[in-house]
Amino acid sequence: MSHTPEPMVRFDGVVKRFGDNVVLDQLDFTVAPGEFVTLIGPSGSGKTTILRLLMTLERVSEGVITVGGEPLSHMRRGDRLVPADDKHLAAARRRIGMVFQQFNLFPNMSVLRNITEAPVHVLGLSPAEAEARARDLLELVGLGDRCDEHPSRLSGGQQQRVAIARALAMRPDVLLLDEVTSALDPELVAGVLDLLGDIARTTDITFLCVTHEMGFARQVSDRVMMFDHGRVIEDAPPEQLFTDPREPRTREFLQAVLDRS
Repeated sequence: MSHTPEPMVRFDGVVKRFGDNVVLDQLDFTVAPGEFVTLIGPSGSGKTTILRLLMTLERVSEGVITVGGEPLSHMRRGDRLVPADDKHLAAARRRIGMVFQQFNLFPNMSVLRNITEAPVHVLGLSPAEAEARARDLLELVGLGDRCDEHPSRLSGGQQQRVAIARALAMRPDVLLLDEVTSALDPELVAGVLDLLGDIARTTDITFLCVTHEMGFARQVSDRVMMFDHGRVIEDAPPEQLFTDPREPRTREFLQAVLDRS
């Protein structure tokens, strides 16, 4: 009998409200270990809120999020779940990395120190071990010769590569990508997307990606989820969703995105 692995990410009945505005509406979905899932949909449909909940930058209004079988939004107290305290959130957050639209690098630190800072202070690595890991990752992202530069001396594409290396330095189980090419000049987009595709194919990291780059989503994703008004209205392999979407709203959205590209 085949064994189905525990999902790496699970949303059970998740609701997120901002005041009277319901951004996520009874959201249920799972992501398997090592799976690359892309979230698409119009602005305001809840995609980035999902990433912010996973990064514990926001708290759920209702429902439970689990990562690797352990509650993220809650913690166990005896036989019940209670809202997570700051200590639990800090520990859970270590399993999750994020690459943002804006690179969020420390401008006063070298490239190398941008990558070593969190592994030393959060993971407790020795400076020597953190530096060795950082140098390996900078080679991976094609910036092995830029260790001593400051971010202001790098192009946008290079800064985003450093941000990717910084996220990988924490050895996350889950890596979140939030429109990581939206701040880049068009000629730099392909290089960053190619790098992410290579990382996805050669690691066991679980990816959740928000993007308007439909070609990238089609090429790299295992599944694509279409969001509208805080709900998943279609969830399918990329070839099916992009070639023959089931929902009229999905077809309408894809047409609008492709017309702009």
